[in-house]
Amino acid sequence: MKRIFLFILTNIAVLLVINITLRLLGVDHWATANGINFGALLVLSAVIGFAGSIVSLLMSKWMAKMSVGAQVITNPFDPTERWLLETVRRQAQAAGIGMPEVAIYDAPDVNAFATGWNRNDALVAVSTGLLNNMSKDEAEAVLGHEISHVANGDMVTLALIQGVVNTFVVFFSKLFGFFVDRVLLKNDERNGPGIGAFVAEIVAQLVLGILASMIVMWFSRLREFRADAGGAQLAGRQKMIAALERLKMNHEQAALPQNMAAFGISGGGGFAKLFMTHPPLEERIAALRAAQ
Repeated sequence: MKRIFLFILTNIAVLLVINITLRLLGVDHWATANGINFGALLVLSAVIGFAGSIVSLLMSKWMAKMSVGAQVITNPFDPTERWLLETVRRQAQAAGIGMPEVAIYDAPDVNAFATGWNRNDALVAVSTGLLNNMSKDEAEAVLGHEISHVANGDMVTLALIQGVVNTFVVFFSKLFGFFVDRVLLKNDERNGPGIGAFVAEIVAQLVLGILASMIVMWFSRLREFRADAGGAQLAGRQKMIAALERLKMNHEQAALPQNMAAFGISGGGGFAKLFMTHPPLEERIAALRAAQ
């Protein structure tokens, strides 16, 4: 969950900063006296959209470390840290990727994530809750799952999808701002866009950005099944199933508050499911068992 959630939040923030900066610099000339230059607007939207996703991708490791306080293991000082490094090194070699940075962060929840801008410059982080509540076999499967995310290039593909989504978010939010400015507020184009258009555009961008994140969430759920299969290949199918069952048990014992249920690892149903980063654990376990 953390990998996708942090990426989306960073992307929305970067998108807003780029958009506001270009507006203040006065370089977004797509509205003319004759109307809207849709070609210029689409190009501008694509530049802003892909810039936002690429910057978010490049910042992903730094943001992840800062947000959870992850401590990268450089010189392991206990058997657990040595085991973590050796397991990740072995799995990375088997997956054909460069050795990722390995980090531990202090959190009671059983969790782990991988991020990074390419397959050979990644970060794999595990929580202290995972180390304290999972057996080595289960933790090995979780690490294999995260290594598979890296090997599959999920973050890069995510950034490309986010770039396309961003393009349409910017495009339609600017059209909405133009509509508010010229139709509702009846501002004269000779005076340039007013503050009302600017506010309407930013609000529309925030709302559309949140709604567009459903596409990214859908992609995330889809890739979880593939990462589970990769984890099963690297660590063993039974270990992967056992790890998911352990996650399910922990989730059932410590249910999330209602207002956070949409972001839960096992998820809920209905509309909330559209905003889940992971499929329900029951579906993931069933998919692994069916593949046997």
